[in-house]
Amino acid sequence: MRTALVVIGLVLLFGGGAAFFGVVQYPHDKEVVKIGNLSASVSQERTVPQWIGGVAALVGIGLIAAGTTRR
Repeated sequence: MRTALVVIGLVLLFGGGAAFFGVVQYPHDKEVVKIGNLSASVSQERTVPQWIGGVAALVGIGLIAAGTTRR
């Protein structure tokens, strides 16, 4: 159980850190023109907001701390 908390915490810490520094991006498709059955769309790469990365990193640190403490 404790090992799982540490592993999940590490994943959240590294993923949140990457999102915080703008490394994680996702595609966003936007439909520009639609005439009948014909449509044109634009695909943009957007970054994950920094606050989400920061929250994920903090939760990861908390999970690591909870997994490494002894009773």
